[in-house]
Formats: sequence, structure tokens, C-alpha cells
Amino acid sequence: MALKSTIYKAKLNVTDMDRQVYKEFPLTIACHPSETEARMMLRILAFAIHADERLEFGRGISTDSEPDLWQKSLSDDVELWVDLGTPDESRLRKACGRAERVKLFVYGDRSASVWWYKQETALKRFDNLSIVQISDDSLEALASLAGSNMSLQCVIDDGQVVFSSAQHDTLVELDLQNLKS
Repeated sequence: MALKSTIYKAKLNVTDMDRQVYKEFPLTIACHPSETEARMMLRILAFAIHADERLEFGRGISTDSEPDLWQKSLSDDVELWVDLGTPDESRLRKACGRAERVKLFVYGDRSASVWWYKQETALKRFDNLSIVQISDDSLEALASLAGSNMSLQCVIDDGQVVFSSAQHDTLVELDLQNLKS
């Protein structure tokens, strides 16, 4: 019998002063059995950074044809494709061909550095791709906020991201290092 995804609920309050977004989003997140809580929380962070009415979670880990998050236009064109991890160049090429903008959040300080060293030349040619690295410390701090029912706040101002939880009263300041912008 296959393991089932664990369902998490989150009330995400986003205050993005850079994009003038001030909204609360009720989220239901399916955490695949092979996905860590840290990765799931990174998906929530990516949602907060790109918060929009049409932004939605894809099937992510469980399917190769969809990203972790995406935003489609009313005519079903992919406006934004968001992936996490260190995918191969062919997946990113496909994403860049399908979407207006592609954003990749890489994590794992050591593995991300090795991945970037191998992929940098091939990926620099994609004008609609931006890559952000999340430090291991930030990812660990995000994971500490995980719970089955979460109340989360995300404040974005001048490119700085502060993520907090009402239950744990923890502030996570993220330094989003751009590998490619």
C-alpha cells in the first residue's frame, strides 16, 4: 500500500510592501511522503514571495510536468513557473519555453554550490529565469515553523523577507542570495 500525502493547513498573512500586496491566504498543502517539512515550508515561502490570487500549488514532486507553484493567465498561459531544488537543465529549458517567468529556489548549501558550478553556463542563456539560493540555516528555521495548522506571517520590504509564526513566535530573516537574476 502506497503512503499518502500529509495534509497541512496554513493561514498565511502576506504584507509585501515592495509589490503592494496585503492579503491573507488560506492554504491547504499536501506534503508528499518523500518531501521534508523544510521543503514544504519553502513552498509556502515561495508562495508568499509571489502571492497572487491566481498563484497555486502544482503537483510538484509527484509529477514532472508541473512545477511546485505556478500562476496562469485567464487564457491558461503560464505566467510564472516556480520550482524548488536542483533540477537538470532540460527541465528548466522546458519551463523557460512554457512560462513568461521562471523562478528557481535552490537549497542545500553544499549541493547547491556543486549544482550551480555544473549548470551555470547552460542556464545563463535563459533571460526569463531567476535563481535564488536559500541557506541551510534559513531552511532549518523555516522548518521549525511547520505544524498541521499554521498561522504564518510574511513581511517583505526592500527585498528583505521576514517569516514568523504565531504559535512559535519565531522570526526567520531570509537573505535571498541571487545566483542568477
